[in-house]
Amino acid sequence: MDYFSIHGKIKDLKMAQTSQWPVPQDSVRYVVPDPIIRLLAKHPLTRDLYPLAFGHYRRATGHHMHREHHNDHLLIYCTEGKAFLNVLGTPYQVEAGDLLLLPAGANHRYTADPDNPWTIHWVHYTGPLAEEFRAYMGFDETVRIRHIGRQPRLLVDFNGLLSVRQTGFRTRGLVHAANRLRQLLTAIPITADSAPHDDKNELDTIHSYMREHLEDRISLEQLAELAGLSPAHFATRYREKTGTSPIQHFLHLKVERACQMLDNTDLSFADISRQLGYDDAYYFSRLFKKVMGQSPRDYRHTARH
Repeated sequence: MDYFSIHGKIKDLKMAQTSQWPVPQDSVRYVVPDPIIRLLAKHPLTRDLYPLAFGHYRRATGHHMHREHHNDHLLIYCTEGKAFLNVLGTPYQVEAGDLLLLPAGANHRYTADPDNPWTIHWVHYTGPLAEEFRAYMGFDETVRIRHIGRQPRLLVDFNGLLSVRQTGFRTRGLVHAANRLRQLLTAIPITADSAPHDDKNELDTIHSYMREHLEDRISLEQLAELAGLSPAHFATRYREKTGTSPIQHFLHLKVERACQMLDNTDLSFADISRQLGYDDAYYFSRLFKKVMGQSPRDYRHTARH
């Protein structure tokens, strides 16, 4: 079925508010037609998350945009050059290797550096799961930009959206694009783990320290001192790189070790707790259940193959 055969009253949906930057021949802007957007919003395979517009701007000289009222989410991956960004009054500089998310409702403006304009892949999208994906990718009100470096896999996923061109706005092509969008967003946390080399070395140092001190109760201040940063700066930087907090990751390592000990030893959970730095086994049991979704006792007696 194509969009000319759609019938029935559907809630009016607006197309993405893309910039009016004149697109040169080596760049692409693809805007999903409004009737197709209405179809994607109700189709069972796309209604939770679907694209409104996407594209690729190469060396976007003069590219700028100011949105007072932003109704969708906009994901931008900068591969070259620079741009100046302001979100809700806070200024940022975007450089090659940066991935940024402008969420719905966030007043923003951006301008390509006139001397070194950015090259970007981008996608406007919406749907009930858009906010869930925002958190899953590691973005929040304090993390607008994640530096992930050059990631060929991510470029493949962005270009996968553009494969829908030359299909004449066929419904099947846009349904496919919507699910390529889901693939793109779910791959970002994995991609972010392949951080630039210097960042990876720093993370390896922090994570090695955590694994060597699983029997201790490490504080945020101790980890920040190891990184040579203030606790607040370290926590923000760590979340930008991993999508989680350092203390949360440390707890997950402890629970992971507890699972191994429950599987491979006859130690009581009280003994396991003490070995992992918790004198209060009941407290650690609650943390364990929060992470694993079941109590240590149930975990030990669950048949696994």
